[in-house]
Amino acid sequence: MILLEINNRIVEETLTLKYKNALAGHKPESIDITIADFDGVLFHLSNPGGDKTKVRISISLQFYKELQEHGADELLKREYGPLLSTPEDGYNVSLLVDLEDVPSDWETSVVKKVGLLKRNCFASVFEKYFEFQERGEEGHKRAVINYRTDETLYVEAKADRVTVVFSTLFRDEDDVVIGKVFMQEFKEGRRASQTAPQVLFSHRDPPLELEGGIPGVKKDGALNNNIGYITFVLFPRHTNTATRDNTINLIHTFRDYLHYHIKCSKAYVHSRMRAKTSDFLKVLNRARPEPKNVEKKTITGRTFIRKD
Repeated sequence: MILLEINNRIVEETLTLKYKNALAGHKPESIDITIADFDGVLFHLSNPGGDKTKVRISISLQFYKELQEHGADELLKREYGPLLSTPEDGYNVSLLVDLEDVPSDWETSVVKKVGLLKRNCFASVFEKYFEFQERGEEGHKRAVINYRTDETLYVEAKADRVTVVFSTLFRDEDDVVIGKVFMQEFKEGRRASQTAPQVLFSHRDPPLELEGGIPGVKKDGALNNNIGYITFVLFPRHTNTATRDNTINLIHTFRDYLHYHIKCSKAYVHSRMRAKTSDFLKVLNRARPEPKNVEKKTITGRTFIRKD
């Protein structure tokens, strides 16, 4: 399976081009790009005040206020420091890059970091609860992040583990079936690697870890038949300081990873069905029956029509 990139490639490639042009002494050009990312996230690259030597990178997350409750602002100050600027109107966070002041390590200190802006916004909630677990603290309120309409992320810390639950909505009935197949493979994955986290999947019925505030409940109290809950049980080997960055990289993109592969699977099945249909049509075309009335000739050259 393909692992989705945690960075935004368009942002990185745009900044890389800007820096290379600046180092080559080329005259800077204006920029105004809006980029759509997963989970309804938007990036906007522009020149503030029309100054072409400055590039402002802004990000909009509909759920940013919920991330702020778990230390998103503090984490971004730690990661970006002087790059942070006043947020652009309609956006939650803005970074400002000066093309006239190019650091020697601009590829890692600026481009790579800016490309991870969305990831670092998400990281705050995971780091917070990983630290709760590391200190053995229990009883903290569960984090609830409504990262999509009708879809929610829950994070809860215990003394010996951190539980992460994704509620995700399958738009089609077929997606539920394919999703169950994928989840079964994740369960079986522990046989191949004993260090893998425990993964649980429940369709329609929420896991026991969730109490109240369950998404997908209709007004009449009936649960949405197309909702699924994926639970990750992360142990200290996944949340310690040495491995937590990799854990955050993988888990914050899980919902997109799952639905991306469901769509790829459906596209593959459809392509195989079209190919098989084409083969069947070729067979049918070759098997056309002869007409019933056939004109034939006798040995003397006389013609007659044979009727069946």
